[in-house]
Amino acid sequence: MPQTARREIAVLYGTRPEAVKLAPVVNELRRRDRHVPRVVTSGQHRSMLDQVNLLFDIVPDHDLGLLRRGYSLDDVLIGAVRGFSEYLDAHPVVAVVVQGDTTTAFAGALTAYHRQIPVVHVGAGLRTGDVHSPFPEEGNRRFITTIAARHCAPTDLAARNLRHEHVPERQITVTGNIVIDALMHAASRPARVSDPVIETAIQEGRRLVLVTAHRRESWDDGIERVARALVEVADRFPDVLVVVPLHGNPLVREAIVPTTLDTPNILLTDALPYAEFTQILSKATLVVTDSGGIQEEAPAFDVPVVITRDTTEHPELLDTGGGVLVGTHTRRIVDTLTALLTDETLHRRMAKAPGPFGDGHAASRVVDVIENLLASRRAEDDVTGWSAPALAN
Repeated sequence: MPQTARREIAVLYGTRPEAVKLAPVVNELRRRDRHVPRVVTSGQHRSMLDQVNLLFDIVPDHDLGLLRRGYSLDDVLIGAVRGFSEYLDAHPVVAVVVQGDTTTAFAGALTAYHRQIPVVHVGAGLRTGDVHSPFPEEGNRRFITTIAARHCAPTDLAARNLRHEHVPERQITVTGNIVIDALMHAASRPARVSDPVIETAIQEGRRLVLVTAHRRESWDDGIERVARALVEVADRFPDVLVVVPLHGNPLVREAIVPTTLDTPNILLTDALPYAEFTQILSKATLVVTDSGGIQEEAPAFDVPVVITRDTTEHPELLDTGGGVLVGTHTRRIVDTLTALLTDETLHRRMAKAPGPFGDGHAASRVVDVIENLLASRRAEDDVTGWSAPALAN
């Protein structure tokens, strides 16, 4: 009996958070073996992408090669549109899957839209209400919403945001957040903590404060204010190890390194592989971050989140009590961290707040959405007589 022809689905990502949240979708598509996922990377975070792909046993089919020092947002957008256009013109895919809110994701969605290829948006519906915060992510995710064919919302609140923007109900599915799927996969393949200082601290039960900072809207002096707060807290609590994996952007490093370098219990490291990072996150006393992804990940490990932004696209974390917004105000950060490091009741209350982001089966629901979309389009094709290209088995 002949097998049904399989058709290609392009899965595009450029940064590590995108890779983390799309890798489980790629593997679920492969597991079902009904369609062929074609992984296209933009090269925006090349080294960070490589270790995520290795963790999930993914070899990209194509790299757009956008990694350039000093690239502006316009450069990334133009390069991604041009490169992905050439790929789509050479590869007749039946759908494009993008995640979240990066410039790569917007470029991929726009390029597919120009060819009337349906776009499936994973992580849809996140909103802060301020188009300039975070920048450019809030704008990107709104742009993608207007042209996507299907919207995979991670939470009920995200789905409500989409309905408020008049997205048709039939196009919205609450899938949960795929980051929980990725965390479960990473936890099943424990990684060695390579830094001996961190490993010793974990073995000795020393308190860890894990810190990440990179947001564009804080490049002026916001990140430097965060760094000054870390120095004050580290001086006040010499028993605490503050671990700061540095973002690759030189502007970020220049804002952090000179301020913190001479503080003995602040450890600056290069960016950590995802599996190793999750191991450290799981052992952290608390996390200080401006990352949307870490806001989603930390509650799965019962780690309180101190958010160094003025807005968040994850208000669910604030509603449950697992996170607190402090902006980049030095005094507010110091006071918040001091409270969490001295008040056990407060720390326990935040740590035990319910995790609002999923059950570890989001990738399966996303692939259901993709298959239902293609089935509905196939039915329309049968009516019109048009047939999408298929791969030979």
